[in-house]
Amino acid sequence: MQEGPTQMNDRLVRACRRLPVDRRPAWIMRQAGRYLPEYRELRAQHSLLSLCRDPELACEVAMQPMRRFDLDAAILFSDLLIPVAVLGVEFDIVENRGPVVSRPLRDAAAVAALEKPDRLDRIGYLFETIRLMRHALAGRVPVLGFAGAPFTLASYLVEGGASRDFRRTRLLMHTQPRVFTDLLERLADLVIACLEAQAEAGAAAVQLFDSWVGCLSPAEYRRHVLPATRRAFEAARRRGLLTIHFGTACTGLLPLMAEAGGDVLGVDWRVPLADVRRVFPDRAVQGNLDPVALLAPAESLAPMIDAVLADAGPAPGHIFNLGHGILPETPVENVSLLVQRVHAAG
Repeated sequence: MQEGPTQMNDRLVRACRRLPVDRRPAWIMRQAGRYLPEYRELRAQHSLLSLCRDPELACEVAMQPMRRFDLDAAILFSDLLIPVAVLGVEFDIVENRGPVVSRPLRDAAAVAALEKPDRLDRIGYLFETIRLMRHALAGRVPVLGFAGAPFTLASYLVEGGASRDFRRTRLLMHTQPRVFTDLLERLADLVIACLEAQAEAGAAAVQLFDSWVGCLSPAEYRRHVLPATRRAFEAARRRGLLTIHFGTACTGLLPLMAEAGGDVLGVDWRVPLADVRRVFPDRAVQGNLDPVALLAPAESLAPMIDAVLADAGPAPGHIFNLGHGILPETPVENVSLLVQRVHAAG
């Protein structure tokens, strides 16, 4: 792999701390993935899990967008469920379906049978990938790590995979609250161990994905989710890690998510960035172009990018990103336009 320059681009780190930058930092959720032809070539030869579990291949995938675009961070290539292997949970990722958990956790006995998160060697390839990324980048940009938040991990483990309404998860939360709390606390322990190991491997910041927590009411979040999520963020802060707290469809939950923690609040396209800046002046913000906008022609895409920049305003502390992961059918040239236009705005 080619090594980059030794001059560190620390725009993302500075933006997380709400410090001035020479230009707005930008990265893209799922920036290493199915919209890139070179990624599709690799996937034709390897399963998603085999890519995640091979540090050399995972590093190669993470570097693919860095060769094409002037992005301000490289994010670890992995899957949210990878860390649950530490707990003894078996799962697979099925094409066109997503994660499938072999034995979903739906009662006290299943939760009690989870192993302690002290066998991180089971996912040592994840941390080796970060070390390889740092070497490949040679200080060009920081490495971002990530983990699923306790609730989002729990939703996969209880549902047995992806879900539209998370009914089994919510039913467990309401009918067996002690079991649900036990599950989230165990997952918080796992998240903490995983984030600390990512920091030791060289991650400069981490994003906690609570992708599905938007299905809850504020009262449900405060009672059942906030304690475990806050504990994960507090541990990351003690470790000196910069953190991004991301969720979707979370307009009504943002005050509670801010209470849970995170140096940066990442929001989807449904939330005006100006409102987040006004209500949470002590936090940086991340987002929030609609991923569908990247499917539009350049003459339509450009003003939508400009609108996000204007909404975020000129004050320090904005990281440009999408409001969720990039779509597989996104034209590569539109990603180039996005990065160039964001940077040109200064």
